[in-house]
Amino acid sequence: MFDQFKKDEGEKMDEERIRENTNLEDMVEERIRENTNLEESREFTPKVESQIGIGELIGKRTKLEEAIDYVGLMIKNLKDKRTLLEKDIEEESVDIKNLKEKLQKVSEYIDEENKGIQDLANKRKRVEDEADQVGTIITALKDKLSGIDSIVDNEGSRVKQIKESRES
Repeated sequence: MFDQFKKDEGEKMDEERIRENTNLEDMVEERIRENTNLEESREFTPKVESQIGIGELIGKRTKLEEAIDYVGLMIKNLKDKRTLLEKDIEEESVDIKNLKEKLQKVSEYIDEENKGIQDLANKRKRVEDEADQVGTIITALKDKLSGIDSIVDNEGSRVKQIKESRES
């Protein structure tokens, strides 16, 4: 077990293995295997018998060392998982900040477009008002021209009458 702990300690665990370890079933299976290894190592623990119980003391010390190694491995795995979680959270934070900035830009674009549409509506209104004024001027000029036309027609009729009266 201690050798396994040293081996894991010395090697870098890749992200896939760490993610697999986060799976509850894998963790349970791993603990079952480690407990089996613990039980096997207990079987191979030398039992030195003596009158003062030194063999039992050595056996207990060996078990405690194995337990400490096991707890150390668990702590290392937890630290690795926490580090990955911190990294994932930081990446998500950056992604969310980027999305927020993009949404702010989209919002600014929409505001600019709405302002542009409002400006166009105001411009169209001014042009429409000018067109109404031009229509009013045209109507007034048409009335004036009609008045002049009727005067010209009247004068033309008089001139014609005068010419006809001279000829006769």
